[in-house]
Amino acid sequence: MKTELILIGKTNDKHFQAGIDDYTSRIGHYMPFAITVIPELKNTKALSEAQQKEREGEMLLAKLQPSDHVVLLDEHGKEFRSMEFARWIEQKNASVRRLVFVIGGPYGFSDAMYQRANEKISLSKMTFSHQMVRLVFTEQIYRACTIIKGEPYHHE
Repeated sequence: MKTELILIGKTNDKHFQAGIDDYTSRIGHYMPFAITVIPELKNTKALSEAQQKEREGEMLLAKLQPSDHVVLLDEHGKEFRSMEFARWIEQKNASVRRLVFVIGGPYGFSDAMYQRANEKISLSKMTFSHQMVRLVFTEQIYRACTIIKGEPYHHE
């Protein structure tokens, strides 16, 4: 199974980016994994929140294939413990060719993205910056990989 993380805008904090790069490299030892960055919209002051979500949604949808299993990182999504998330990924590995996680822009997702999505997951009931979510989520994917392989990274 190929796994991809699609997100809006580059990671500005060099410390977060270093961590993301580290976990991305580590994940690559377990499964094909890629991060696709969609450029931030320009001149957003002239756009409403709905217009921004709509334009970002169009760019996100253009990156998806019809057979993709699309999972939005969304505050209203299902929450997992790390062990549960690992089992969930393991199940997807048996039934999905390409698993695509999506982190939206500052205002969330367009209606079209919600309609296209197969599932929504949430990292927490708390709110994190979009920059931080990238680091936390890549670490959780790496953690899931080590759990699946029975390696000692995760302690429970």
